[in-house]
Amino acid sequence: MKTRFVLINTSHAGNVGAAARAMKTMGFDDLVLVAPRWANVLRREETIQRASGALDVLNNARIVDTLDEALDGISHLCATAMTPRDFGPPTAAPRAHFEMLLNQELSRQYGCAQEAEKASNPEAPEPEPARQAGVAFLFGSERFGMTNEDVYRCHVALSIPTNPGFGSLNLGAAIQVIAYEWRQALGGFAVQDATPPRALADAAQVAGMLGHWEQALTSIGFLDPAAPKKLMPRLNQLFNRAQLSPEEIHILRGVAKAMIETAQAKR
Repeated sequence: MKTRFVLINTSHAGNVGAAARAMKTMGFDDLVLVAPRWANVLRREETIQRASGALDVLNNARIVDTLDEALDGISHLCATAMTPRDFGPPTAAPRAHFEMLLNQELSRQYGCAQEAEKASNPEAPEPEPARQAGVAFLFGSERFGMTNEDVYRCHVALSIPTNPGFGSLNLGAAIQVIAYEWRQALGGFAVQDATPPRALADAAQVAGMLGHWEQALTSIGFLDPAAPKKLMPRLNQLFNRAQLSPEEIHILRGVAKAMIETAQAKR
């Protein structure tokens, strides 16, 4: 589904850069500015700095004079309005609304496909189902938010659940939350490992380390070779559960070596 972020009468250039950054981190790139304070806002230094590398989003962004121009090709409008209004679209939390919206889209696609199948020749290929033209998230100015007129034309007023005693969100932060929730609703991204996967020591390395430890424990008098009981099998199970890496095997063998050298020095 086409996704667009629309900023109306934005007054701080840095917030435009922050919006671009928030969008790019969630994989969105369609940004439209409606009558921003600065005509050159996309090229201002503060904008570029706050974008923090999301220059492609800024380069693709459009500036238009009216909200009608910004909404061309969009069918579902989501206002972002924290202030309660006596009249207007229903208020919903982003997560709940996005789930409902996508469920409606799936139902519509299934219904259109069923209709097409009944009406068409069974031998003919099934036509593509109708789709939503797209969804737009509208954000008002930093100082005044969205006007009533702009909210009234939307299908929903999204309200981010916040601390009842302090619900003030910076524009960039609000965009990040909405972008994240929408991306999660669409399927999200896989979590990327901060570190590469660990290599595990093989059975021969573990066995060699255990032999070294058996020698070390004997040298310090902890293990009696004549009556070893189940000490070494238990240590074997312990190290198997630990899933040691080759580097950890190396460390443990170093410990065993030091134990043996210390015991020999005391003789």
